[in-house]
Amino acid sequence: MTTHPSGLVAEAFEAQRDRLRALAYRVLGSHADAEDVVQEAWMRLVRQDAATIGNLAGWLTTVVGRISLDLLRSRQAHPETAYGHEFADLVVTPADDPAPDEQVALADSVGLALLVVLDSLTPSERLAFVLHDMFAVPFQEIGQILGKSADASKMIASRARRKVQAPDRPPGPGRGHQEVVRAFRAAALGGDFEALLRVLDPNVKLTVDTPDGMVVTIGATEVAAGARMFSGEVGRQRPVLVNGVPGHMSWRLDGTPLSVIAFTVAEGRITGIHIIVDPAKLASIQLPAPT
Repeated sequence: MTTHPSGLVAEAFEAQRDRLRALAYRVLGSHADAEDVVQEAWMRLVRQDAATIGNLAGWLTTVVGRISLDLLRSRQAHPETAYGHEFADLVVTPADDPAPDEQVALADSVGLALLVVLDSLTPSERLAFVLHDMFAVPFQEIGQILGKSADASKMIASRARRKVQAPDRPPGPGRGHQEVVRAFRAAALGGDFEALLRVLDPNVKLTVDTPDGMVVTIGATEVAAGARMFSGEVGRQRPVLVNGVPGHMSWRLDGTPLSVIAFTVAEGRITGIHIIVDPAKLASIQLPAPT
């Protein structure tokens, strides 16, 4: 029999919603997926006898954690569905605009640089790290989500922490990243193939978001060979930040958006390029004005 939560339980859930959404986003790296997970948690609460829940906040954390873990594992089993998920929620700002302190903090803590690192963790490592290091969830509760002991969960979180804090972790975006992006664009516009190879990571991933779906190219040689697409841009252009990382935007002569490009840079080389040319997606996001 389905039971419906009382008004007090519904209010208690709403009081937890922002925390649960933030937790799911840091685990999954997508605002849309986080919203879906929180909504699913609510539906499960609707079906649960509230009288059997001793600690609603803990119960909801467990439910959101388990749903998020299942989604992470599904991505790992079907990696083709994960291409481009890091740009599911775009925030595009002029690169030369002064950012508020809270925006800088957000880009540093949950921006693409960290999401790229978290993507390198196993689902269990990612969940344990986020729950413990970002939300102070006890290892006993994390173990219940992972189906492991508290000690085993502590070891998993420790292993994840070492990976996140490794010396070769990609640093946050900065002046050096912008210089790498400028060098790439100069080489692409000049058709300098060797210069392109020098600035591209050997395993660079190029993702192009088109009206017909994602087109993915892997490898410096392949990406450099297709870099002539950058020389065909017309109209106005300006450097931007895309989710806090270096990027570039172009407009047609009539002022309509042509493309948004985001670059991921690590150790002085470009490891990822994401290009959005899908007009529907460009129209759905708030973009800065042409220069």
